[in-house]
Order: sequence, then structure tokens, then C-alpha cells
Amino acid sequence: MKRLLYLIILSIFITCIGISAKAELRLPSLFSHNMILQRDIEVPIWGWANPGKKVVLIFNSQKKETISDSNGKWKIILDKMSAGENLEMVISSEKDTIVLKNISIGEVWICSGQSNMEFQLGKSLNGENEVKNASNPLIKLFTVTHKSSNEQLEDCEGVWKICTPENVKNFSAVAYYFAKNIVKEINIPIGIIQATWGGSPIEAWISKKTLESDNAFNPVFERWEKYVKEFPIILNEFNQNRDLLLSKWKEDSAKSVSLGFAPPRKPSAPIEPLGRNTPSGLYNGMIFPLAPYGIRGVIWYQGESNVERYDEYAKLFPALIKDWRKTWNIGDFPFYYVQLPNFSRKPEPSGSGWPELREVQRKTLSIVNTGMAVTIDIGDSMDLHPKNKSDVGYRLAIIALANVYDKNNIICSGPLFKWFELYENKVVLYFDFSVGLTTKESDKLKGFQISSDNKIFFDANAVIENDHVLVWSEKIDKPSAVRYAWGDNPKGNLSNQSGLPASPFLTENLQNIP
Repeated sequence: MKRLLYLIILSIFITCIGISAKAELRLPSLFSHNMILQRDIEVPIWGWANPGKKVVLIFNSQKKETISDSNGKWKIILDKMSAGENLEMVISSEKDTIVLKNISIGEVWICSGQSNMEFQLGKSLNGENEVKNASNPLIKLFTVTHKSSNEQLEDCEGVWKICTPENVKNFSAVAYYFAKNIVKEINIPIGIIQATWGGSPIEAWISKKTLESDNAFNPVFERWEKYVKEFPIILNEFNQNRDLLLSKWKEDSAKSVSLGFAPPRKPSAPIEPLGRNTPSGLYNGMIFPLAPYGIRGVIWYQGESNVERYDEYAKLFPALIKDWRKTWNIGDFPFYYVQLPNFSRKPEPSGSGWPELREVQRKTLSIVNTGMAVTIDIGDSMDLHPKNKSDVGYRLAIIALANVYDKNNIICSGPLFKWFELYENKVVLYFDFSVGLTTKESDKLKGFQISSDNKIFFDANAVIENDHVLVWSEKIDKPSAVRYAWGDNPKGNLSNQSGLPASPFLTENLQNIP
């Protein structure tokens, strides 16, 4: 019996040795059939083989060789290439060969954020009809599987797919419309890598190194440590009170809807400590594995989970942009994002943090090579997830078309507040994208308010004069601040010749009043 057991153990050991000794050429999931490689840049291709072995890559008339390092890792850099389609890549090492087919060269964008970026095309406004007609071989899709990790992972789960009704139905609606509008204009392949997770806060998408580099981010870790410690108690309390919470939610929802307000969020079980809320967790599991895959840029839609901490977001959002650019190490690539839309039946500020977070997003435009799609006119007062994703994707696309793809005839934004001048008791406001300033749905400008102490604001008179706006109120002799479309669901109507809405804004202190 002992001899038999010994032989079994020996057999298993020999089998394991054989497996580990077997030549193994592997690629990250990003490199697969149907993938798109970024044109006009040096393209990195990487993977694993047996340590110290030669790896040969043949692609698009290029032949490259390298030797895997002591850990079996290897990387090859392809020369710059023009757009192309239906190409084949052959990678070999020792006796192993990998052949990848139907490869395109074109434009690659990452789309990321929380639920409004994750919102599926099939569930969006007119989504069913769009899905039926969505076959487009120039668009390729890659969805990164949800993964939170305490450590930086080398690979993620996913596979490149051609844009067909079946493949795009559950893909990001915003990203699809972004790609569709760009392909329509430049007619070359475009690949979208979707790395999203509904309900995720921004700190989950930032590296630990960046979060630890600034003491201003200490509260992020303090809150998380407190949550992890208290999680068993929180979960137990939820389970004990589940029925009562759901009953109260149904009652409150009915009341809210009858009064014309958005219903409260349905109670759900507390999130496991290692999940979408973990600081750096989604960066480690869903972003770090993507680098240094060649990309043109990023589109981002997130912020709802951080509105109550908008002051913290003012540092976290710029930190994320810089963090990702450092991760890819290809310079200040385009980073375009969606400003939060109107939401709730309350036109005035309610202490929710929504107008403040929009202002943080507007000010982030000071970072080089960023762009913002204003959506203050296409939200849904009753739904945190507005179904109109077509306009959101279009507005992101025209920013890219104007700034990346040299479509200079496109006006890619509504008016963006630039600076001001004081003229007696009036404030003169100047804007970028100010050509053809106009109003929408009314001849009278709406949404402007003015203050003399930065605390109490009064509705203001406002008129368009050429390329600027004049604002005043009979109640204010010495204005200290002006704000526009400042509320959860504001009623501003300033636009320009593009028809795009002006961004909400709050001026800096006009009179240096503390």
C-alpha cells in the first residue's frame, strides 16, 4: 500500500515537472484574433515564453526577434504602420507557434468609468433598432471582465470581437456611438477597449502609488479601512433588516414618483471588501493589465459615486489622468470625459454635490489635452441613468474629431466660461467657443444668478452682446460671484451656433471677498 502511494506521488511529481518544462508561448488576452493595433506609433507586443528563448514575430512585412528574460517575459516593438485590415500575425518560440488572424491597424480608445459608461446599447434610447443595424467590420470591441485586485495583474480577461448585433448589444452604448461617429468621418478601423464597473468610485481606478503620494488622499484609505473593519456588522444588520428596508423603499419610491421626484436607490447588500470600491482595486485588475497596449486616448464617464466628496474629487480626477498617462508612458494622450448631466426634479442646488462636481470637471479642462462633453441638457430628472447615450457618444466623438483627427470645421463644444470683467454693477462674461452665442427654446437667457457675498445668490438679468454675456441684478450693487446652470437639474439655455449647451460654471471671487 505504501509502495503504491509512493508510485502515485512520484507519478504526479514527474507529470508536474513535465508540464513546467514544456515550452509555453503565451500572449495577454489583448492579443487575439480580430484585434486592432494603433496606427502611426511604435506598437508594443508582449507575452511569455520559456526563459532565455528566442521569440520571432512576423507581421505586416516586419520580422522582429527578441529573447525572453529570466522570468520568461518578452516584448517586441513594431515599427509605425498605416491603417490596414485583414492582416495576420505569426509569433513563434521553440516549437510553439501562435497565429492571429483578421488583425486591423487603426485607432484604439479605452472607455472607462462607472454605470453610465457601462450602460448597454441594447437598453439605451432606440437601442433595439440601433443594435439591429450595428454590423460594422471597421469597429472592434474588447470588454475587460470585472476584476478587483490588491496586486497589479499582468493580464485581464476578454477577447476582441467584431461589431455585430450580437456582440454590441451588451457593449457600452456611449463607446459604440463614439466609435460609430468617428468611423463615419475617417473611415478607418477603430477599436474600443471597455473597462467599466457600475457604481465604482474614482479612487478604485487610481494606482496605489499615486494615492499614497499625497496626504490629501489619506481619507480614502481611512474610510476604506473603517469599512473593512465594520463590514461583518454592516452585512449582518442588512440581512436582519432586509425586508423592512425593501418595504420602506417601495413606500418611499411611490411617494417620490407621485411628487415628481426621482425614486431613491433600491437597498442592496453591502459590497464585499474586495470589490468595485476598493482603492486601486480596479486599476490593478482592469487598467494596469492593458498597458502598454498602443492607444490613441481615453474616454471617461464617472463621478456619480463621488458627488458627496466633490472637494476630494478636485484632486482625485487630475491625479487619475496623470496616473494613467504615466502608466502608458506615451505622453499626454487625449483624455475626454463626460460632465455629469442634469438629474432630479430640483432645479436649485440641494446640497447634493452635483453642481460642485460638475464645476470640478469643468476646471479639469486646465489639464493639457483634455476635453469635456457637456450633457446638462440631456439627462433624466427621474433616472440616474439617462437612456439617451447617442448624443453623449456623439459629443465625445466631435471633440476627438476636432482635436485628434483635424476636422477643423467642427465646433466641438458649447460655450465654456473663460474670464470676466466688472463694469459698474454689472459683470461681463467671456467664453471659449463663443461664436454665435444664442439662446435655446427662449429669447430670454435663463439660468444666471449673481451674489454680493458668495453665499446668497439672486436670479440675474442676462443679455448676449456679440461674443459675451452681460449679467446684473437690481438687488446687487457690488457683485462678488456669478454662476450659471447651478443646480441638480438647472434650467440654463445658453448655447452657440453649434447648438451645444454651455457648461455650468461658477466664477472666481470677483471682489476678493472671503
